[in-house]
Amino acid sequence: MPSAITIAFKRLPGGEGLPLPRCQSELAAGMDLYAAVATDLILAPGARAIVPTGFAMALPAGYEAQVRSRSGLAAKNGVVVLNAPGTIDADYRGEVGVILVNHGEAPFTIKRGERIAQMVIAAVIQGAFTEAAELPTTARGAGGFGSTGRQP
Repeated sequence: MPSAITIAFKRLPGGEGLPLPRCQSELAAGMDLYAAVATDLILAPGARAIVPTGFAMALPAGYEAQVRSRSGLAAKNGVVVLNAPGTIDADYRGEVGVILVNHGEAPFTIKRGERIAQMVIAAVIQGAFTEAAELPTTARGAGGFGSTGRQP
């Protein structure tokens, strides 16, 4: 059984009656996030919106929350998280919002309580950069985008 961390959850005005973020199956990585819209929000093709979730949280130090698209919304409607994965830092205490974009051909209606995204909790390792005059060499070197897929 995977381990779990405790995350403090604060329901905000507008989030009343909505479920807590939760996994839909025993081994799911992502917890569903629900739309805390007061009225239906129509997302036109090509349009984007920040959809409120009605909660704030306090992640423990050393963790982040990644907001990702739901595969069903993406495949069926072309509605995805625009900055996927969106990062929620451990020191953020504001409302969790989901930036959705409609890449589909038809308007998409977001209803209150609809599952709009998923959130994955992940451990974070912070890097500390140190300046170097030279970097160690590798076979790839400075080969750019697609350089490892080229055929001679």
